[in-house]
Amino acid sequence: MNSIVILLAVTGLGLGALYFLVASGLSLIFGLMRVLNFAHGAFLVLGAYAGYQAGVHLAPSGATTISNGRFTLVLLAALAAGALVGALTEIVLIRPLYRREIDQVLVTVGLALAVGALVLGIAGADPIRFPAPAWTRNVTNIAGASIPNSRFLAIGVAVCVLVLIMVFLRYTRLGLIVRAGVENREMVTALGIDVRRAFTLVFALGGAAAGLGGALTGVFYGSVDPGLGSELLIFAFIVVIIGGLGSIVGSALAAVIVGLLQQFANYYAADGVGDLAVVLLLAVVLLARPAGLLGKAIP
Repeated sequence: MNSIVILLAVTGLGLGALYFLVASGLSLIFGLMRVLNFAHGAFLVLGAYAGYQAGVHLAPSGATTISNGRFTLVLLAALAAGALVGALTEIVLIRPLYRREIDQVLVTVGLALAVGALVLGIAGADPIRFPAPAWTRNVTNIAGASIPNSRFLAIGVAVCVLVLIMVFLRYTRLGLIVRAGVENREMVTALGIDVRRAFTLVFALGGAAAGLGGALTGVFYGSVDPGLGSELLIFAFIVVIIGGLGSIVGSALAAVIVGLLQQFANYYAADGVGDLAVVLLLAVVLLARPAGLLGKAIP
């Protein structure tokens, strides 16, 4: 196989992995709670900068790379920051607005703008080099194609996140409570189960996935900046819509398709054509299957 094709395919899968990490949280929150969270990009940015700060404090003075152990702590810091801000957002802003969808949209848009301005004011607009182990900046040669290891890292983590979310929803007591609470909140509450905590957990999980996605985006591109969340959030929304609102597996499938399409169109046509191709794909899917590839029609 042509080395260019291999490089484009793996890079497209890596990009799709980043889209999925952001889209999985969006899909989880919307699918289970019917909340369109426009602040999800802010979760990603906060996770990325929390990871960066952890890396700066953990790295030896003057070092440009960090060890695997410290990098694990960086990822955990990003994940924890995303989970924390997700949980706080649900408790403080979303919980009083569960029956007011328009207000939910407005408050999450406002939060996204506020967080973006806050990060811009504190960190500045310039990209910041993200701390990562040296091996993530090396390349692996496959059939003549030199592929950056950061692509494999993003793909591996995205697969793990997909499996963990599916296991959580299908085989854990909390996952069953969340699904039951969505179907019939009053019945579950009558059984003495606090559905509100389960919903907070869903937001925390979505935020954690976004925070982790933020840190891995920093490794993928080598740097982070305040505009990172807005750029990825647009494609994450497209992925969620193509895959089907609320379908985690559909989001994973759509993320792969979008990532590959973007890479190949940008290379074989021209820069920017990939984005146009993704938008055209979205239009075709909406015309052919309004509920998305694996989604169900919303009553």
